[in-house]
Amino acid sequence: MILKTYARLWADDLSTTLPLLERLTGTRPDLHFAFDEIELAAIGDFLVIAGPAEERARYAHATATVIVSDLDQTRVALDEAGAEITTEEATSATGRFLYARHQGGAEAEYVEWKPEVRRQVLGA
Repeated sequence: MILKTYARLWADDLSTTLPLLERLTGTRPDLHFAFDEIELAAIGDFLVIAGPAEERARYAHATATVIVSDLDQTRVALDEAGAEITTEEATSATGRFLYARHQGGAEAEYVEWKPEVRRQVLGA
């Protein structure tokens, strides 16, 4: 069900943050897009979330972004485990997502990528 997990990095400015990550990972970003008032870039196992602090704070409740093969099945598993959906399903440039707080308090964003994004990042 889980295809990839990103650690979240918070930055004021994406353009000054990416060069070091490109050097450390030896790659360029797999994804780069805007969402609301922030910019995001997925590089290696990091999701860089950049923009004004007050905008970033809207997403800081989740500690990771988890890419799943099927968001509907993931929602069933979360519900069965007693997780609380803290942000209902919505869409972005990359696909569908929701936020959930697990029993015990950990919170994550779960994303099902559009087929073309999944191919772009993970291959066939």
